[in-house]
Amino acid sequence: MQADVLVAHSAEVSNQRRALMRAVAASNQEVVDLARALVAEPSPYPPGDTHAVARRIEAMLAGSGVEITRYGTLPHVMNLVVRVRGMRPGRRLVFNGHLDTFPLVDADRWSADPNGEARDGKLYGLGVSDMKGGIAAIVFALRHLASLRDTLPGEVVATFVGDEESMGTEGAGYLLNHVPEASGDAMISADTGSPAVLRFGEKGMIWLRLDASGKSAHAAHVHRGISAIERLLDAIQDLRTLRDHPVDAPADVLAAIVNAGPVSEELSGRGESDVLRRVTVTFGTVQGGRLSNLVADHACATADIRLPVGVSVAQIEARINAIVARHEGVSVEITRRYEPNWTSPDHEIVQRLRRNCGARLGIEPVVNMRVGASDARHYRMHGVPTVVCGLTAHNMGSFDEHVHIDELCALGEIYALTAFDYLHGI
Repeated sequence: MQADVLVAHSAEVSNQRRALMRAVAASNQEVVDLARALVAEPSPYPPGDTHAVARRIEAMLAGSGVEITRYGTLPHVMNLVVRVRGMRPGRRLVFNGHLDTFPLVDADRWSADPNGEARDGKLYGLGVSDMKGGIAAIVFALRHLASLRDTLPGEVVATFVGDEESMGTEGAGYLLNHVPEASGDAMISADTGSPAVLRFGEKGMIWLRLDASGKSAHAAHVHRGISAIERLLDAIQDLRTLRDHPVDAPADVLAAIVNAGPVSEELSGRGESDVLRRVTVTFGTVQGGRLSNLVADHACATADIRLPVGVSVAQIEARINAIVARHEGVSVEITRRYEPNWTSPDHEIVQRLRRNCGARLGIEPVVNMRVGASDARHYRMHGVPTVVCGLTAHNMGSFDEHVHIDELCALGEIYALTAFDYLHGI
């Protein structure tokens, strides 16, 4: 008898999934309208004011049966937690998206309306790829899943957050530290990327500032002075040796990077695979001196150091401090740090999402690390298995930012079906 019940339940779930698949496929153009409406609510950072776009999301979900709670953390930051609760206990799947965007640049070079314009199979607009298109796909999935909540086990939660462009401490970071339902058994981030390349981890980061002191003197009397600039340049040259730091990464992570390379580098540029496997050091600013005919008495520089899986913050900081200690008159301040973070590329949420991306798009998606930072790291550091699957960005951070409408519509379907599969364990 028990076997008969299980068979009947399995058949019912399969029928529900087929009905959901038909429903999302028939209505997927709604995602385009949702994305245009979100882009029409500007939220550039700075200042990163997310109140208006948060209100627009609330309006999109009104009457659907979801639960929405607002969390204002700074005067300009409004975060939302949206819940679709199922009929019985089960797992919680979280979707995450950030509401703030890059600022509008090269306004006179836009050929399309930065507040949203569909043309030639593309949707243009500021922040459409990073990441209001992804947020629209989440909203679309939530509306469909809410219609099934009387039959769903567990729940689906969406965290729509601000402050991501300024590192997320008052957005995703705040919610994970203060709102229990913002966490879950797994998380899918809609941050920019591609459904062809699912990102299961990110490099760590150290930001530092170097200060060098010297002794001013007229350049004609150089023997009386000590150049802070030369001291700084010597330290910079020495710190570049961090690029050769040995990396002891897990075999599955290294294999994923290698296997993904041919597909991933088509989207992210040649050399990405190498960057993912080594320490990178980038000096972003250098300042010093007063006049061309004065020996500089002060100079400073800032650097961005990215850490692959297999290297810790402590290891690199120890080397930084040892290097700087060898340079008289030079000091260092670490201004920001976080560890490399990753979820197993074989984790269930990665593979379920991969299966649905492949089925919907007719491709074989790959899994890889991500060179840039996202709110996904907050979830991984909180112990939540996390994967990034967003839209392929075109001209992100520049004029005529856009995404392809076919991919945008597909993403909404993929999210809905992946959530259904994950909650039902199928």
